[in-house]
Amino acid sequence: MFGRFRKPARSQAADDRHHNIFEAAAAYVAACAEDDQDALEEAAGWVSPEALSFGVRELACRAVIALARDRDESPSAVAQELMGLPAA
Repeated sequence: MFGRFRKPARSQAADDRHHNIFEAAAAYVAACAEDDQDALEEAAGWVSPEALSFGVRELACRAVIALARDRDESPSAVAQELMGLPAA
């Protein structure tokens, strides 16, 4: 009976912590870039699909802006180059 009230082991508690959408997005995109299917699936389970989508969009915007500043180019030009599109 008292077993129900025991604290989970430390490793289980660490696995059960809540992740925010930006942590999930960063982990998801990094796993995708590294072709790590296990990490990708784990990160995808941290938040709802809608929250993950929002986080990935926000990460993409921030990344394009940072690259554009580094390259002294417009965000539009950088985004098109990253996607392999012809310059507009």
